Amino acid sequence: MPEAGIANPDSWWNSRQDLWRGRETPFSLAATDDPLFDRRLVLPDVFRNPARGRWIVLTYTLPARARPQRPLLRLLRADGRRDSFVLPGLALGAARWLGYLPANCRGIEIAAEPGFTLERVGLRGSGSVFAEALLKRPGRAAAALRAGLARDERRWRDSLRGACAVSPLARYPAWKTPRLFRSGPAEPIAGAPIRLVLPAPFARADAVARSVASLRAQTHRNWSLLVAWTDGDPPTKPAGPDPRLSSGNWNPAATLRDLCGDAALFGLLRPGDVLAPEALSLLAHGVAAEAAEMVYADEETGGRTIRPRLKPDWSPDFALVTGYPGAPALVATSFLSALPAEPVGSPEDAALALDLATGAATRVVHIPRVLCRREPFAVDLSVRASRLDRQLSAAGSPARAVLRHGCLDLHWPRPEPAPLVSVIIPSRDRLDLIARVTEGVLERTDYPALELVIVDNGSTEPTVLALYERLRADPRVRIEPHPHPFNFSAMVNAGAARAHGDILVLLNNDVAVLRPDWLDALVAQAVRPEVGAVGAKLLYEDGRLQHAGVVVGLGGEAGHILRRRPADTPGHLDRLRVAHEVSGVTAACLAVARRKYRAVGGFDAETFPIDFNDIDFCLRLGARGWKTMWTPHAVLSHLESVSRGRPVGAARARFEREAAAFTERWRAVIRHDPFYHPALSLTTFGEELE
Repeated sequence: MPEAGIANPDSWWNSRQDLWRGRETPFSLAATDDPLFDRRLVLPDVFRNPARGRWIVLTYTLPARARPQRPLLRLLRADGRRDSFVLPGLALGAARWLGYLPANCRGIEIAAEPGFTLERVGLRGSGSVFAEALLKRPGRAAAALRAGLARDERRWRDSLRGACAVSPLARYPAWKTPRLFRSGPAEPIAGAPIRLVLPAPFARADAVARSVASLRAQTHRNWSLLVAWTDGDPPTKPAGPDPRLSSGNWNPAATLRDLCGDAALFGLLRPGDVLAPEALSLLAHGVAAEAAEMVYADEETGGRTIRPRLKPDWSPDFALVTGYPGAPALVATSFLSALPAEPVGSPEDAALALDLATGAATRVVHIPRVLCRREPFAVDLSVRASRLDRQLSAAGSPARAVLRHGCLDLHWPRPEPAPLVSVIIPSRDRLDLIARVTEGVLERTDYPALELVIVDNGSTEPTVLALYERLRADPRVRIEPHPHPFNFSAMVNAGAARAHGDILVLLNNDVAVLRPDWLDALVAQAVRPEVGAVGAKLLYEDGRLQHAGVVVGLGGEAGHILRRRPADTPGHLDRLRVAHEVSGVTAACLAVARRKYRAVGGFDAETFPIDFNDIDFCLRLGARGWKTMWTPHAVLSHLESVSRGRPVGAARARFEREAAAFTERWRAVIRHDPFYHPALSLTTFGEELE
């Protein structure tokens, strides 16, 4: 929504980009002997005035073929402290990071992939940054002011960064402009032969011409294009003498193999698809480097209003129901040759057949760069659902394609007979909490085979002990004493060791059951052979989102995405409307098969007694080949740590130790969560650009 008094906010922001880049300052990069932070940023005269802090703006590039690892930056303080930050990755030609240099900062070190190039360093004063925050996000500016008055440097810094360095997806055009860095024309290359087919009616001839022009500008030269007209008699070939171009009538009797010809790679285009000059080169290299069956990149869509589609790495469940790989994408013809030779039918049918076929691919490469502009188009979800359902049935899958609230999703049925589920609740005292959650599990859950294991950490409240006596009368309930110092991981492991169920469900005592089918939805996912942990949709008591999956790196180590947003928030690419892969889920409500729990040794009670244990557990499952799923169909309420206060003193020191251990163990995932695009911000808890 345009800000009051600003007729064209994107233009207005663009006009101030030079101001917000800061005063340019000389710099150089020197080698260090640190195996990770191997570059030192040398800034003459910057650290000679220790009386005040200042802000720094870094503009940098990375090769498009580099691994999608975000750069790291470390500040060296005079008192020996070292503050580390995860910088944004790239979606376009360059990236930008705004950071605060405290008064006692004495050096800056950087860790980045080979080819990292620092293009510019700018310096800004705190007054300039606060003024920008006040213009962009007054609420965050106010929060920064309060933190500054309280001398809370971290919250002050993060509030200003969230206001100035982070942009909503809706402001993509303004965010994009200063990041369109080009290093100059690339040398033409040959590479693997690529066959492209573009079905179109004559009425879209102008759009076809735009697509053809972008192909002629490709650095990858070894391509051919068939323009397949869907009405009337076509001309002999598109305008121009290029032998790589041909045209003809769309043949509904052709198969995908027929369309591929003798090329190594195949792709379908739509009228108006405009590829970046390096698109085919990067896609072809992605296939060759990884022996991939498919490769895809990011895109932007729209006419007068452009929006990005920043995609996750390969997420097969998500791909089957949404077709998110979109364009640009290429498929290895060796993969297509193994498919049944069925007629393609209409162009829409051909695109859908290719889309669903690639859903079964296992070697898939994602290039996290915006390499195509595509016009919006409508998808007939009922047709997609019908086709997907037939495909699932033919493959013997128990899942079925269903339409829910205007979205296509997969319905996984609860197995019959229902496996025994052990619901494990660590708890101590707090009658209001334990009474509510036990009632929800035992009385308000529609599941035929469950047991409740309460791991009690020394409750003394008479009302709680009386509740336990009443619960023991229920044959489904066991109270397991755990008379040891509080260690959440150890309590979970103790409950799991005593559980009889094939499925374990870890449940916090501050969770409330909202719908009777929550356990069905979790179990249906947890019994899948390829699935490890399964997480639920958790809401605060006021109905806003508390948990919709965990992004590793968010907030520093790991954080809940889109927290405090409305419960019906669709998420980028509508991913919160369907079950999909994530890197981690919270143990406040987590389902996992008992054998998989034991296979990875359960929770790490020694390294992560209180925090990060659930995410570490999910990542260890992932390392064994079991993916983590989040489902919006299991909905519960979560008070979130109502039984624990904010850590201070010794508790804070313990938290910092666990955070450091998590960072050391999972630094590679912190630098690149495969289900969260590297250009999206880790500073705020929304899907925003940085």
